[in-house]
Amino acid sequence: MLEVASLVKEYRRTRAVDGLSFTINPGEIVGLLGPNGAGKTTAMRCIAGILRPTSGTVRIHGYDIVQDHAKAKARLAFVPEVPGLYELLTVWEHLRFIAMCFDKLEVFERRCDELLDRYHLSEKRNELVVTLSKGMKQKLAVACALVHDADVLLFDEPLIGIDPAGAHEVKQELMRARDDGAAVLVSTHLLDTAERLCNRVIIVARGRKLAEGTLASLREEHAMSEATLEEVFLSLTREP
Repeated sequence: MLEVASLVKEYRRTRAVDGLSFTINPGEIVGLLGPNGAGKTTAMRCIAGILRPTSGTVRIHGYDIVQDHAKAKARLAFVPEVPGLYELLTVWEHLRFIAMCFDKLEVFERRCDELLDRYHLSEKRNELVVTLSKGMKQKLAVACALVHDADVLLFDEPLIGIDPAGAHEVKQELMRARDDGAAVLVSTHLLDTAERLCNRVIIVARGRKLAEGTLASLREEHAMSEATLEEVFLSLTREP
């Protein structure tokens, strides 16, 4: 389970995330939606423990991401929009290194070939990461997130730069993780994908939560019967 309570992140006089609160339960995919500059990536980085919150709390299965960071991060996987990969390792070495970091070598031995096949990386297993295309690097980042069997998954724009077949497989993987009981948070600008993939969505702007719920509940709450998620989103985020 992922719990975010009154999360605030400030940069000098700028409040990038302003009192964000939500919970994601096991077996859910939740979309984090917002226009550019809404604070989505900053929030994701705070949740992942990369940035220290100014105030508020983030808990992964009850472990505070600041106070109990090792225990919290052991249950967590984060795929950023621009993966920071170790480019002088081979694809196979990279996956093994991530498994070693989480003390999950036994999982690596069981899952490595499966993940390489699933993301069409088998032919690249002995190639240096620096030689991979952008799409291949994104697939590797997703594989790395899954190699240690985390059950809280954070994906920041996971489909950017991936070909249609790869994007389909990533979405299938997210649904598999959900069906296996993972709590999944996906930040995306692809509203059609979010509408089909997510159990519910959180819409943010200027660091604040504007709305949260299923498409049906958002339609009812905002009197927009039969509206698409895109139409609801544009209505809520339109500048006055």
